[in-house]
Amino acid sequence: RMDKDAVIEAHVRVLTEGTKRSQSMTVTLLNVPYGEFEGEKLDIYLPSHASKEFPFFVYVHGGYWQFLSKEESGFMAPPLVRKGIAVAVLDYDIAPKGHMELMVSQVRRSIAFIARQYPRTSGLYLCGHSAGAHLAAMALSTDWTEYGVTPDIKGAFLVSGVYDLLPITKTYVNDVLHMSEELAVKNSPMQHVKEVKARAETCSIVVVLAEHDPAEYHRQSQEYAQSLQALGLNVCLKDIAGVDHFEVIENLSQDDHILTQMILNMILTK
Repeated sequence: RMDKDAVIEAHVRVLTEGTKRSQSMTVTLLNVPYGEFEGEKLDIYLPSHASKEFPFFVYVHGGYWQFLSKEESGFMAPPLVRKGIAVAVLDYDIAPKGHMELMVSQVRRSIAFIARQYPRTSGLYLCGHSAGAHLAAMALSTDWTEYGVTPDIKGAFLVSGVYDLLPITKTYVNDVLHMSEELAVKNSPMQHVKEVKARAETCSIVVVLAEHDPAEYHRQSQEYAQSLQALGLNVCLKDIAGVDHFEVIENLSQDDHILTQMILNMILTK
């Protein structure tokens, strides 16, 4: 097997090539500002024959909160756009420039921006991978009253995510994030399941794992899904066979990938 750096390099190469391919074959609106800061931009991939009320798939990239950007993260657009689904890919200020509270706020503001810009959308469907799944899960617990709009979030796919940040404070990942234990607890989705119940009760949530994800991802995903289920939320846990932490999301560029099919099935039957 390749060493860790080589695995990540290969992952970035696959995502970058996929994003270039997406942009070459899709109607795009690139670098749309959703806020005042330089990093607060998003890319939109639009269906060419969209109805006036098309659904929106909103993607939050991973990268341990300190890596990747929207520039490598539009790879999943073609299978969705072909079915009349618009795709928005968010940027946020990764560490060291951005800190955890800012990233959580930026993802929330970008979702509110999409809801305001496209008020006739037939619904928003969030998807985040790894650190992006953490940020998407935090978005599900948002009190939208302070944003002046209530996005119609009908579904969420939380892929290979982190829902308890406390263990991260003791790893190298925190060397750049500089999270205190207090901040880690405050920004852990596990601490906000009751807010998800109050604010996203009608949302269908799919907590996704890769078979070869590390054990800690399996533990956290299972605990988070069980906590949501215990409150009566519409949540399912899906373990995808034969893939690792990176392949599970890379394969979204393929129409026949099981996760692509699950996303299309939810959006097109809602």
